[in-house]
Amino acid sequence: MTSRVSHLLGGLAPSATLAVDAKAKALKAAGEPVIGYGAGEPDFATPVHIVEAAAKACYDPVNYKYTPTAGLLELREAIVAKSMRDSGLRTTPGQVLVTNGGKHAIITAMMTKLDPGDEVLIPAPYWTTYPEAVYLVGGKPVPVMTSEANGFRVTVDELERARTPTTTMLVFTSPSNPSGAVVRPDDVAAIGRWAAEHDIWVLCDEIYEHLVYGDAEFVSMPVVAPELGDRWIVVNGVAKTYAMTGWRVGWMISAPDVMAAAVNYQSQTTSNISNISQRAAVAALNGDLGAVYEMRTAFDRRRKVMTSMLNAIDGVSCAEPEGAFYCYPNVSGLLGRTFGGRVAHSSTELAEILLESIKIAVVPGEAFGTPGYFRLSSALGDADLAEGLVRFANFVDAG
Repeated sequence: MTSRVSHLLGGLAPSATLAVDAKAKALKAAGEPVIGYGAGEPDFATPVHIVEAAAKACYDPVNYKYTPTAGLLELREAIVAKSMRDSGLRTTPGQVLVTNGGKHAIITAMMTKLDPGDEVLIPAPYWTTYPEAVYLVGGKPVPVMTSEANGFRVTVDELERARTPTTTMLVFTSPSNPSGAVVRPDDVAAIGRWAAEHDIWVLCDEIYEHLVYGDAEFVSMPVVAPELGDRWIVVNGVAKTYAMTGWRVGWMISAPDVMAAAVNYQSQTTSNISNISQRAAVAALNGDLGAVYEMRTAFDRRRKVMTSMLNAIDGVSCAEPEGAFYCYPNVSGLLGRTFGGRVAHSSTELAEILLESIKIAVVPGEAFGTPGYFRLSSALGDADLAEGLVRFANFVDAG
């Protein structure tokens, strides 16, 4: 039968993380005792002062109209100030585009910079959207395998082995989703120098910048690698830091000529994003980070509990993540074994068995380019986090 959709969208993979989350929520709505580790979504409420700013904005008629395509000047100024405060990145409001979440910023960046056939290096494990965004604009995603022994931190040598004459861009994420890896500052600078040497643009996804733990340190590549000049794009947003996933506010920052093209593209696609959400984001960025630190303390505690409980399961090993709010355990020791009368030949099959048998939802490593692993979000309540892992451990013990 001939497809009724375009070849382009027919070849687009669905978001594995959202698919798992949707299935878990559907089962839960049907009365199943599902515990979902799938979505990267803080379980905290958006801080009150942000919600109050949005509520106030609803009564101001100025917010009933279009804003500039690039976003409210007040928000872009707040993004400039926040970037300087948090990472030392110097920019101007004219270099900022407010987008419909971080994912929209990423696809806009790809649309702005890539031509068909351009190769983009994407360290694996990677967030599921990166290769699909490259695919949508006709580029070629090139996974770069990192080493679990090195904490999944990409190295210059790994990148150099993957580089070709058509390598145009590197996607760099630290802290990483899904692994929680945080690249050391000196190594971030070295990667930036390598990219500059080979005239490679770097897309820096800094969405988890505030969620680092222990001795790990976040740095912004354009700041620690000035050799890059202006060949970088920074994407970020309020979703993870301020528990604002549903508000849909992200942004991209880059050189003026790149941003002019990006704004033009947005003008023909989404226009501006919700004014109310933009007003809420202004309150978030201009406020203090007290609520952020409280959430980070909880995520810090949960990552330790989750890591400990995962490592206590026979056949599972998990390094303690240094950032974000995920654990990325190696479950290859469970593959080939029989659980609930079924043999788990892959991490995808094992994830299906766990959801059907003990009602816990995880995202298999195939979605992130590294089969044999699971991604589990630790951004859920403490009681559910522990209960699901107890179910997992008991299920493995029962065989």
